Amino acid sequence: MNFDGNVILASLLVSSIGFVLMAYGRKMGRAPHLIGGLILLVYPYFVGSVVPMLGICALILVLMWLAIQRGF
Repeated sequence: MNFDGNVILASLLVSSIGFVLMAYGRKMGRAPHLIGGLILLVYPYFVGSVVPMLGICALILVLMWLAIQRGF
């Protein structure tokens, strides 16, 4: 993991979003929120740059939104 300040802040932001989604998904019994939250919590450990990290986060959130719209 890169210890650049920007990477750490982006990782904290993405992981915070993941934690909130996971907690909401677990409390309400919503699988897309739970799975999306878990992925957002874990993957920042494996990405060492800000732009790909935020791009992957946006992709995961869009996929989660599409899953919710499809009724999952």
